[in-house]
Amino acid sequence: MADENDDFPELDSGVVERLNALGEEDGAMRANALRAGLTDYDLDDDDYEVLEMSEYDPDAIVYLPALPVLAIVGRPNVGKSALVNRIIGRREAVVEDTPGVTRDRVNYKGEWAERKFTIVDTGGWEPDAKGINASVAAQAEIAVDLADAVLFVVDATVGATSTDEHVVRMLRGTKKPVILVANKVDDVRQEADAAALWSLGLGEPWPVSAVHGRGVADLLDKVMTVLPEVSAVAKEEVGGPRRVAILGRPNVGKSSLLNKTAGEERVVVNAMAGTTRDPVDEQVEIGGKFWRFVDTAGIRRRVNLSQGADFYATLRTSAALEKAEVAIVMIDVSEVISVQDLKIIDLVLESGRALVLAFNKWDLLDDERRKYLEREIEQDLSHVAWAPRVNISAKTGRHMEKLVPALEIALESWDTRIPTGKFNALLAELTAEHPHPVRGGKQPRILFGTQAASRPPTFVLFTTGFLDPQYRRFITRRLREIFGFEGSPINVNMRVREKRKR
Repeated sequence: MADENDDFPELDSGVVERLNALGEEDGAMRANALRAGLTDYDLDDDDYEVLEMSEYDPDAIVYLPALPVLAIVGRPNVGKSALVNRIIGRREAVVEDTPGVTRDRVNYKGEWAERKFTIVDTGGWEPDAKGINASVAAQAEIAVDLADAVLFVVDATVGATSTDEHVVRMLRGTKKPVILVANKVDDVRQEADAAALWSLGLGEPWPVSAVHGRGVADLLDKVMTVLPEVSAVAKEEVGGPRRVAILGRPNVGKSSLLNKTAGEERVVVNAMAGTTRDPVDEQVEIGGKFWRFVDTAGIRRRVNLSQGADFYATLRTSAALEKAEVAIVMIDVSEVISVQDLKIIDLVLESGRALVLAFNKWDLLDDERRKYLEREIEQDLSHVAWAPRVNISAKTGRHMEKLVPALEIALESWDTRIPTGKFNALLAELTAEHPHPVRGGKQPRILFGTQAASRPPTFVLFTTGFLDPQYRRFITRRLREIFGFEGSPINVNMRVREKRKR
């Protein structure tokens, strides 16, 4: 993964002095002049919405809209991934005629009738032969927890199986809207197969052919009637204790950390990996402040899975992140930093939450392991070098008091908003200091920039051409050097716009 520290020139200290000297009024005048220049360019409704945000109070916290979440559930090999591909309009989900081939990637962005939403494809697991009913039901249960609406996909050519009926019993108890999809109905002759699924008791079956696209438009029209405009599960809560997710691979010490901060045995701690089963939501006092430690809403029972365990861990992590504002990712220093550690960090980055790295079991570290650990951190964690690091022992309580300042720094960065005038002054300094390379005889120009949201800090650049990823990393690095943003991811997005034809 590329980090933000590519080979860029060192920061000129004069830039900081000039930005600090820029008065609020002068900055506003500069921003208004640049924004006025955008009238010469073709802008769409979304552009105007972003530009309106640039006029907000610089101290205001602005959330990105929480897109409604549509989960797709069903037993293996009923065509869930094919349906995902049909809905998102491209072949992105893995499709193979073998149950359980879907793996890590489970979230996709969809759009229908000018409405955007998130799709969760819950197909990625391999149940054992004995536990298939419980496995599929648990999968559907997680999906319901994480979603605003659910598509339950059944293979109409096979009919309702005992596994399907097992899932239906769980779905009937949910308050979320569930739409029954009868897949593999390729022509009128198979409509009767779909009609037979009325027996499941989930209402009208919607006949579709995910492979051929038949009936999918009607299905999506129906979905739009039950999906809310803004997600009810992913919506942000304002006020109250800040919400912290404790993440990490099995047996890294998450439960020990929660018990130590809560001051009592709240969670069963066992040397066997993966013993935490139930959702844990604890309000604890650390450093004179109350915090809400959130664990997952999801699996409510033990599920015996083989390769599917990683998939469930990913869903549990996603569920915790939905509820959290900042994530503590725990890393066991007595072991080599693993692919699983990096995947969990990537999930935090994708979620846009603030990040603190807690290196646990520090009391077990000897000099030789410390030397290798520093090398691993330098090589594997360079892309999150901006995250506060805390060395702790959750078991003994060593250095636990350092967690609070790290959490506060990360959350303050996550909440930060840069005035539009100051941001555009910075962009002018950066393009003068390090112009974008010429591509195809043209040099892309940045016309105007604004911070569209905080939580996480999200910047939008209106440009005349595509900016190289390396150049966007250069801008991100300068934002960190000048404004801090320690512990928070930063998003820098582009909107390439052409001049309006006279």
